[in-house]
Formats: sequence, structure tokens, C-alpha cells
Amino acid sequence: MKLSIAGILLFGLALAQSGCSGGDDGSQEKSASDQPPLPPDLADMTPNLVLETSMGRIVLELDRDRAPKSVENVIAHVQNDFYNGLTFHRVRPGFMIQAGGFTADLAERQSPRPPVPNEAKNGLKNARGTVAMARLPDPHSAKAQFFINLVDNSFLDFTAETSRGWGYAVIGRVVEGMDVVDAIAEVPTEQRGMHEAVPRQPIVIERAYIAE
Repeated sequence: MKLSIAGILLFGLALAQSGCSGGDDGSQEKSASDQPPLPPDLADMTPNLVLETSMGRIVLELDRDRAPKSVENVIAHVQNDFYNGLTFHRVRPGFMIQAGGFTADLAERQSPRPPVPNEAKNGLKNARGTVAMARLPDPHSAKAQFFINLVDNSFLDFTAETSRGWGYAVIGRVVEGMDVVDAIAEVPTEQRGMHEAVPRQPIVIERAYIAE
């Protein structure tokens, strides 16, 4: 049976997320002095996730109202310095860029947190510049990995509460650094083992933190 283009992209998105389970690999060093303090009451603000990458700064405005569980999950990972040192390990021009699971040598950093329920039924669309949670074929398996849509990817949107219809939960949007996102999308990539579309030159998240 032939797969559609949408089906191939969906399969690849799940494949790139396929290793994210289990405990933290302990490979990252935490330094409170290197990270700005979090606001005193995150519940009263719209959190902005700042990604200082090796190619520039990206700021993601997270939608706490529409995707509360996913946003709290991401914030918890940021508080634990989980994303520091990880890479954009999958880059697909005309589709999306993905991060949150692998180091530059494709060593997996496993999330210590449980999966979050799929919040794709929140009315947010996988439009250009939005950020969404990556997951396994199980609709409710998202943990730490996320992707930024480079174009309008409506086939990733929620359509029904079925295994094929759940879609991918949008949790926010790029409010600064879309030029950086587009630049990342243009880097040369290659196949490395089971990993496809890996940038030849690692694009590292040097620091991730929450700012107002």
C-alpha cells in the first residue's frame, strides 16, 4: 500500500520521537547562576520560552490557556535544564524543524516525566510559526520533543478522537526569531542510521529559559 505525502511525514515525525521514554540520562550539568530566575508566579503570566541556539535566538509564546498541561510540562523540563545542550535533530524544509530529544552526537536524552494528554482539540492549528508537541503513534505519548511548523500543516490538526484523527497539539507560536527558524530550515542534512534529515552541522540549544 502506498503512503501519501502526509502519511510519510507523519510517520517520520513519530519515528523521530520514537526513543523518548524512561529516565533522564544525567548528562547535563545544572547551574542556577547561568539561568535567569523564573518569574515568581508563572500561573499569572503568558510564559515565553527563549531558545538561545547556535544559530540565533528564538522566542516561543506558550499558550497556557489552550494547552495548559503541555505548557506546564515544557516549563518543568526547562526548570530542570533538560533542553540545554540538545539539538534541532530533524530539519525538513517545507515541513518543520524538530528538537528536544537528542544531543549533537544523537545520544538520546530521555525525559523523566510521564506523557501528557494530547491537547490538539484546543482549536489551535498547525500553521506556519506555531510550535507543537511531537509524539509516538500513541496520541497521548508526547513528553519533551517539540517541532516548529515552517508552513501551514493542516494535516497535523485534530479531526477526531481516533488514532488517526488526534493530530499534534499546538502549544504556542514563534514571536521572535522566525528568521532563525527559516535559516535552520535551509541547513544541509543527511541520514544517520535510523535518523533522517539530521543537520550536518549540529544546531545546538545552548540555553533554554522562561522569560516574561
